[in-house]
Amino acid sequence: MNAMIEIAGVAKTFTMHNQGSAVIRVMEGAELSVARGECVALIGASGAGKSTLMRMIYGNYLAASGSILVDGVDVAKAEPREILALRRETLGYVSQFLRVVPRVATLDVVAEPLLAVGVDVAAAQARARELLTRVRIPERLWSLSPTTFSGGEQQRVNIARGFAHAYPALLLDEPTASLDAINRETVLSLIEEAKARGAAIVGIFHDEAARARVCDREVDVTAFTPGLA
Repeated sequence: MNAMIEIAGVAKTFTMHNQGSAVIRVMEGAELSVARGECVALIGASGAGKSTLMRMIYGNYLAASGSILVDGVDVAKAEPREILALRRETLGYVSQFLRVVPRVATLDVVAEPLLAVGVDVAAAQARARELLTRVRIPERLWSLSPTTFSGGEQQRVNIARGFAHAYPALLLDEPTASLDAINRETVLSLIEEAKARGAAIVGIFHDEAARARVCDREVDVTAFTPGLA
């Protein structure tokens, strides 16, 4: 299998500095392999570590041990500049919450990932307009900052931004949460298009019908969670 994401022997601990520096083991022996063009769903009870594993893949959390290879880069051991380059060029992350610089126009927020990899302004903005139209953000809002939008509108801007660049690998955290049926269909179509072009995708989907439609298999992270396995 031509794996884009390869996780082996990954463990994670948290140190509770306000509780006598107690060390809490939250994950041990995590294993995951995701091929190009494959979508894998992380499943398990609340607190089992689905979000923790996603954050380790993205480099927000540092693994205590093991390896997390994304297109050959070991996120568990990479320098910060290597992780930033990986995020810019290879690894996209669609979270549930939009985090952007205030007062930046929505069109520019969506175009930014393309500009960061050297796409010219006209092409980047054309792609941003296409995606904003697909996720049904009215054109009259494109010149405004999305920080002024409703929660649902911000989520859709976040989705447009996450799919602007053709990332070879994608992390999706509840991409269809709180969306109406029409916008949910749009997001599922974007996921299917990303798979068709060869993106390796890891996602958390509480929407079982969405999971059944776009995911090729499921991995239960409970197996990696001390006390739950």
